[in-house]
Amino acid sequence: MPKENSMKLVANNKKAYHEYFIEEKYETGVVLHGTEVKSLRLGKCSIKEAFIRIEKGEVYVYGMHVSPYEKGNIFNKDPMRPKKLMMHKYEIMKLTGQIAEKGYTLVPLQVYFKDGLAKVEIGLAKGKKLYDKRQDLAKKDQRREAEKEFKVKNL
Repeated sequence: MPKENSMKLVANNKKAYHEYFIEEKYETGVVLHGTEVKSLRLGKCSIKEAFIRIEKGEVYVYGMHVSPYEKGNIFNKDPMRPKKLMMHKYEIMKLTGQIAEKGYTLVPLQVYFKDGLAKVEIGLAKGKKLYDKRQDLAKKDQRREAEKEFKVKNL
């Protein structure tokens, strides 16, 4: 009998969708220590200010804050330490080539548990200009107004 894909969202980076155009998404594993996993299961994680770098053929996420576990005492690690992401070598090489192009960067989009394993969804992103952000806000407002009118008509 096939096992269902159980996915529990821990942290979401809404700011990334506002600041960047997301070209591609990748699912990566993340290397954590025991108390960090326990803290993550409690939902104590923030990726708002996080960014990703590729160094010596390995991918690291910086600025991902995993709060110390209350009952972890001496086993707690530094909450802001760089965490290694696990990806296939060919994916890393592909991303390295794409980041070398002008304007591309890697940003974390989500942290979640999938089948009991901690995962980070990262996106290959290109920065938005101010007018792009304004355009997105205008579209959002239009959609909200349309939904509001539709709701009023159907009452």
